[in-house]
Amino acid sequence: MSALLANLDSLVLDYCARQIVGGTHLTFGYVQQLPVLTPDFYTEPRLAFITPKVLELTYTSHSLAPFARDLGHDGPPFAWDEDRRAHLRADLDAFYARAYGLTRDELRYILDPADVKGPDYPSETFRVLKEKEIRHHGEYRTRRLVLAAWDRMEANGEFAAMGM
Repeated sequence: MSALLANLDSLVLDYCARQIVGGTHLTFGYVQQLPVLTPDFYTEPRLAFITPKVLELTYTSHSLAPFARDLGHDGPPFAWDEDRRAHLRADLDAFYARAYGLTRDELRYILDPADVKGPDYPSETFRVLKEKEIRHHGEYRTRRLVLAAWDRMEANGEFAAMGM
């Protein structure tokens, strides 16, 4: 369940959904077209990477204690730390970009097409997210964090250790 949740919440799957949904309603027909990774993709090393991150991102209230126990956690809920959460999401987004076989430049394009195609490129993928982060952080923080996570996992062999 944690892997499915992480997959459905990934920026790459969000990007794919934006490409196929023709309106404002995500009908079951669209859901069937989403490129959700199959359960056999999730090896033990991959689950060991995903599950603790999903646990920390989701278990922020005692009401989710049964879910946390299902994931093997008997401790208290995690404190809400916006910076920590941004880093955890970035790690998962880099992981899923690699899982879908994207290159770093393809990931850059998904995060911000103008970063690859130039400032006059007429399309934006996550305009609202980008504008909000520029207002609050003075930068498109998600883009920086996801690409930094990609670079770190590439350099330290984390992708290779997970068979990616």
